[in-house]
Amino acid sequence: MKLGMAGARLGVAAAAIALAPAASVRAQHADAGSVSVSVDAGSAGPKIDRNIFGQFAEHLGTGIYGGVWVGRGSAIPNVRGIRTDVVQALRAIRVPNVRWPGGCFGDEYHWRDGVGPAAQRHSRINSNWGNAIEPNSFGTDEFMDFADQVGADVFVSVNLGSGTVQEAADWLEYMTADVPTTLAKERAANGHPAPYKITFLGLGNENWGCGGAMSPDHYVESMKQFAHYAHNFNAAQTGATAMRRIAVGWDSGSSDYTDAVMKAWKNKTWSWDIEGLSLHAYTIPNTWEKKGPSVGFGVDEYAKALKATLQMNRWIDTQSAIMDRYDPGKKIALFVDEWGLWADPMPGTNPGFLQQQNTIRDAVIAALNLNIFMRHADRVRGTNIAQMVNVLQSVILTSGPKMVLTPTYHVYRLYVPFHDATLVPVRFDAGSYTHGDIRLPRVDAVAARDTSGKLWLSLVNVDPDRSVHIATAIAGVTPRAATGHVLTAPAVDSHNSFDTPNAVTPQPFAGRVSGSTLQFDLPPKSIAVVAVD
Repeated sequence: MKLGMAGARLGVAAAAIALAPAASVRAQHADAGSVSVSVDAGSAGPKIDRNIFGQFAEHLGTGIYGGVWVGRGSAIPNVRGIRTDVVQALRAIRVPNVRWPGGCFGDEYHWRDGVGPAAQRHSRINSNWGNAIEPNSFGTDEFMDFADQVGADVFVSVNLGSGTVQEAADWLEYMTADVPTTLAKERAANGHPAPYKITFLGLGNENWGCGGAMSPDHYVESMKQFAHYAHNFNAAQTGATAMRRIAVGWDSGSSDYTDAVMKAWKNKTWSWDIEGLSLHAYTIPNTWEKKGPSVGFGVDEYAKALKATLQMNRWIDTQSAIMDRYDPGKKIALFVDEWGLWADPMPGTNPGFLQQQNTIRDAVIAALNLNIFMRHADRVRGTNIAQMVNVLQSVILTSGPKMVLTPTYHVYRLYVPFHDATLVPVRFDAGSYTHGDIRLPRVDAVAARDTSGKLWLSLVNVDPDRSVHIATAIAGVTPRAATGHVLTAPAVDSHNSFDTPNAVTPQPFAGRVSGSTLQFDLPPKSIAVVAVD
């Protein structure tokens, strides 16, 4: 997190989680013309790693305290202090992994502050985010419990900024030792005799910024030590389940971290290795100093935000080109482990808590980015939206006992079929949406076969005012039907609130068969996901 610059198998409250059983949506707005989409169903692209749909939970504002953790004595329903409604909602979107504890918070996090009896834990000032008191009530064992309840893998970032190699090595031993070392016995005394499984290990955070303002060469030399000494001692994690280490890469600015890290990896010795490299890339509608509101905006801000978010494609292309020079076989994964819309804080809130509303604009931005990630699935094998609850482009909002699912949440719900699916080639003329001097592709589309072989389509119409007719030809297939759901809303800033939690929810949506093609009428500012029979 930049500072200054910066499943469905589980029973869930039907009113909150279930896709709304309304009549199929039909576009009722002025038609914006037609787009032809061609799907090559007989060809297969790369696998879409389910970790592309990961989440990010930093100790920031009410993201953890109030958003995930309410304490064991809370009247809010919880399991060992972790709120039940949030867990159920996250299980419904099959969250593959959660990155924790930061973010800039992770650059100052000392794991010993957050283990052992609650009364003996150290309280500190969270100087990165609003100077709030960090009680460390939610530490390593609580996070692992949370991830287990959600059914998600863990992505732990070690403190390479203000921490030491020995501290990181001890933390890994505490979490993963499967023999009775002193630290393993301490973990057992804290309630977890079995070792934890660490799927991803972040070797630092933003070490070009809040993680120490290190030069690329300085970071590389430090990272090598952390990569070598922070061992995973869990013997059960081998082969495909082995822990993967993610080094710090580009920040979507002028940093040359990626080149330095990849060059070092190309010439590495036996004593260290990495399996991934990060990219942090936020959607900033205006400037870092004045980003713009998250609600109460009009079409101008909508168009500027979409233009900004489409830079993600260029950022990934640039990053991938650097990586390809040193790793043409694409062994090193690209992890976009911080991304999302960053707007101004809501008026009246602590500006360091980064609290913003989530609208249909956020949903369109989420869909466009997820589509970009899927199209780059040969290199992008993990992403983490910022953030999971109550912070920035969150999927869930909470206030005391209340919880609401955001439009971004519903995109993640619609995209569950793409987890571990196989990308299918798609060709289309996107057309254009023009607003003032901003000109954007009007339509986006992605196709994939899920793990059972069923074909799925994602169709996005970015035009906020006009519907679009999409004629879809599927080579090698005679379609009989296409059914699914669509997410849209009346205004560009339509959102779900605690008073109106279902203002923006998916509705049933269907195409119609015309000869050998599928015909769709896609409403303005909408995302549709359909299964093709």
